Amino acid sequence: MRITISLAQMDVQLGEPERNLARVHDLVAEASRRGSDIVLLPELWATGYDLGNAAKHATPTDQGLFATTADLAREHSIHIVGSLLATKGGHITNTAVLFAPTGEALGEYSKIHLFRLMEEEKVLAAGNQTPILDLPWGKSGLAICYDLRFPELFRKYALGGAEIVFLVAEWPHPRLAHWRILLRARAIENQCFVAACNRVGESRGQRFFGRSAIVDPWGEVVIEGGEEEVLLTAEVDLAQVEEVRARIPVFADRREELY
Repeated sequence: MRITISLAQMDVQLGEPERNLARVHDLVAEASRRGSDIVLLPELWATGYDLGNAAKHATPTDQGLFATTADLAREHSIHIVGSLLATKGGHITNTAVLFAPTGEALGEYSKIHLFRLMEEEKVLAAGNQTPILDLPWGKSGLAICYDLRFPELFRKYALGGAEIVFLVAEWPHPRLAHWRILLRARAIENQCFVAACNRVGESRGQRFFGRSAIVDPWGEVVIEGGEEEVLLTAEVDLAQVEEVRARIPVFADRREELY
């Protein structure tokens, strides 16, 4: 199964959802024009880490900018995923919803690993579900930024049959080497595709390096951006996952009883 993926590497304006939405509208329209099946937006693409105003920005996942994103998906007939601040059970979460070209929500994931360096745990509640989504191109997983440092999550997805994991992020300097190495590691060790969209620009003294990328199951980089705004687009063949897993049967050789 071949799918075309676009990564909307953008500069997120802190606490300015209308400005960010205008930029996203253009990027989604261009991704659709290119024939992409799905477009990834960065983590907290509408507000950035404006956590001091999180209560003002957050909405249920069928309202606010979530509903607007659903409308964009429907308007441009494309899948869209990117995280926003959500309200759930009286708490605020960092939640990614994957919308279909019909505008239907096909699944959602709330960030399970909160990043203490950004004091997320003081404002946000951690998610407690790690769904594997059955999408038109096959089983897929969702992850958000700091999750990349936790191989257990990606292994769970792989053992559940996921062929690709979509990751959205706000990952800053000076940890560029970590980002690039971990993307390849997660792809290699789980023999799956990893498609990751990271933001660029500066916010509160932090500079974000972008370097959004798609990595294949061999760990080869299919496409990678630089440190400027860009819409990256590439086609991948998910049949490569089965080929790699058959060639090196890592999962069959696991010794789970000893770990």
